[in-house]
Amino acid sequence: EHGMFATTELQQILAERGITMSSVQVYRLVAQVPERLNLNVLVALCDILGCAPSDLIEPVAHAQRQRRAAGATDSKPAPKAISPKKARVARDDKRRS
Repeated sequence: EHGMFATTELQQILAERGITMSSVQVYRLVAQVPERLNLNVLVALCDILGCAPSDLIEPVAHAQRQRRAAGATDSKPAPKAISPKKARVARDDKRRS
């Protein structure tokens, strides 16, 4: 909608707002889903595009890993090739006083 078709254009406009990013970083920001986003970059993008953060960010809930209860059995059995070593108990015949 804003007539930007190359990431280099966005890189220059971000630089005008004090945001210095490499061309690779800008490409990843545009072409991929970023894992992290600096708040200054988000504000600059909203200013450039004339939109609100909610127009650019879609919250997605991730499933949490299930925690095991104390004493619960492990779903994977121990490998059969591993066996415990026998303990060897040595007596100390000299008694300390």
